[in-house]
Amino acid sequence: MKRHALQYLLLILGAAAFAFPLWWMCAVSLETPQRAEAAITGSSGIVLFPTDPQWSNYAHAMQETGSTPWWGFIDALSNSIVVTVLVVAGTVLSSSLVGYAFARLRFRGSRSLFLVMLATMMLPGQVTMIPLFLLFREFGWIDSILPLVVPAYFGNAFFIFMYRQFIAQIPESLVEAARVDGLGYLAIWWRIMLPLCRPVSAICAVFTFIGTWNDFLAPLIYLHSDASATLAVALNSFKNQYGGLEDVHLLMALSLLTMIPCILIFIAAQKTFVEGLARGAVKG
Repeated sequence: MKRHALQYLLLILGAAAFAFPLWWMCAVSLETPQRAEAAITGSSGIVLFPTDPQWSNYAHAMQETGSTPWWGFIDALSNSIVVTVLVVAGTVLSSSLVGYAFARLRFRGSRSLFLVMLATMMLPGQVTMIPLFLLFREFGWIDSILPLVVPAYFGNAFFIFMYRQFIAQIPESLVEAARVDGLGYLAIWWRIMLPLCRPVSAICAVFTFIGTWNDFLAPLIYLHSDASATLAVALNSFKNQYGGLEDVHLLMALSLLTMIPCILIFIAAQKTFVEGLARGAVKG
């Protein structure tokens, strides 16, 4: 009994430690400019609860985003949604398809190709940044979402590895029964493997969503106009324009708004996400 109580206590303390920065950000975003500045400088101590919540700070922050009131935030939000949805769909589909091929198809050189694919995980993004930019510039894709979306449809090495390990554990008898029923490779992947890989797909979708939604470097490199900017780029422009202590409450409000979709998507996929981790999706 004491052991369980200690475990719950440690879990509560850990959750409070991780949730405190988010709570503090929310509290500062609802403060007046003077109290928010005092909270940042530490002259008023740690702000836990706003004395007079200023809910208009969120509307003000969205209105000041971009060169056009309101529409700057809406454009950045819509751009982020479009890019993130396309990247998540492309990563899940392509990674599961390639993982299925490595797990179930037997062809010459498959093991070598799999090792080469794993080796690409050791390449930092900075190595391919300039060659990819030159390539996409030759294609005429600069200042469009194509450089952000198209690479996702060629798979992700880490997620391919996850899918491959998970699919390899599926009984071969199930695949043989599907072949007896007349299903081909693509039909087996679409109708059997993808539904069975739901825990892995949840992990892939959650991590891809968070990484794409918060990605700042790639949109900064390829998207040059304000109309095509994502939320991460718009938030950086807002910080450069309203980065003073007198506007820190607006910066906190806009930062919190950009975090809400990531929190919601994790809550929505939490059950399937935890199920995939518990079942050992990368267990070989």
